[in-house]
Amino acid sequence: MGRKLRIEVLRYNPLDPASTPHMQTYHLEEHPSMTLFVALMQIRETQDPTLQFDFCCRAGICGSCGMVINGRPGLACCTQTRDLPDHIVLHPLPVFKLVGDLSVDTGSWFRNVGTRIESWIHNNKTFDENAQEDRMENELAVQIFELDRCIECGCCIAACGTARMREDFMGATTINRMARFCLDPRDNRDVQDFYELIGNDQGVFGCMGLLGCEDVCPKKLPLQDQLGIMRRMLALHSVKNIIPRSILNKMEKKCGCQDKHK
Repeated sequence: MGRKLRIEVLRYNPLDPASTPHMQTYHLEEHPSMTLFVALMQIRETQDPTLQFDFCCRAGICGSCGMVINGRPGLACCTQTRDLPDHIVLHPLPVFKLVGDLSVDTGSWFRNVGTRIESWIHNNKTFDENAQEDRMENELAVQIFELDRCIECGCCIAACGTARMREDFMGATTINRMARFCLDPRDNRDVQDFYELIGNDQGVFGCMGLLGCEDVCPKKLPLQDQLGIMRRMLALHSVKNIIPRSILNKMEKKCGCQDKHK
């Protein structure tokens, strides 16, 4: 016999005027290798079909099942119940618009910031469907792929102190996205272009450095490393006309993007 799990879920339907936020408790027996996603599905199939939560891939790829699990943002499909106490408390991710219960609208948020930072390759080449793909060194391709693994689950945003206080903050995942374009040789934007997009309090200079984003990232992305690289690059760019070039050159050696964007 497995443990008896007590799962408390925040219930609220913002579209129902009669609905009020409240915690509802469910009980079920734990099975070997049970994930939190499986537990929620079992609750919905056998106890309460009205329970709302999002899912798609069930393999930690789509990022749909992000929620706050015992106070910590995470993915339900990647969370084993055996790693949790028998009393589990679930809340929807903060910052994002609540759809109902544990379901939030991360898509609109990411679409908005993607538009703000112009999240696409910028160049003047005319598209030729018959042309070969642009080639790059394997090492560089691996670096870009590392930053491109973000599944936009929203966990890093939910764990961000600045994002919790300010609706205009773009968050670590957005800055990570910009670092990916900074590395990409196919993107013709220079440092000034990046500075105009994220060189402000809503971007790289708004982070308080609490490391919550990287701590909860299910893909273990180097979010703080990329924040540091981009912030250093843009900070140096902002004082390039003040600091002597000889000193600036020495400082730029520590910046990850200076070779491409001088």
